[in-house]
Amino acid sequence: MPNHKSAEKRVRQSEKRRVINRGHRSKVRTYIKKLRTALDSGKSEDVQNVLPEVMSVIDKSVQKGVMHKNAAARYKSRLTVRANQTAK
Repeated sequence: MPNHKSAEKRVRQSEKRRVINRGHRSKVRTYIKKLRTALDSGKSEDVQNVLPEVMSVIDKSVQKGVMHKNAAARYKSRLTVRANQTAK
């Protein structure tokens, strides 16, 4: 338990940020799951529609500090490679 007023405030702020970050992380995972489902279906037009949305959500999560930029780049790279393979 915090012993100082400033520590109490930090606990409150940390909890707020945790909830917000959790929501953003969940959104990123949901969109990645949508893309992977589209990839598994094999329909290239579905993949081409979902891919830009996923890239946008990943980029926004980096801007918000939810995801590290290198992790985001890794996700984007791997998903793009898979999307290009289904387009062939």
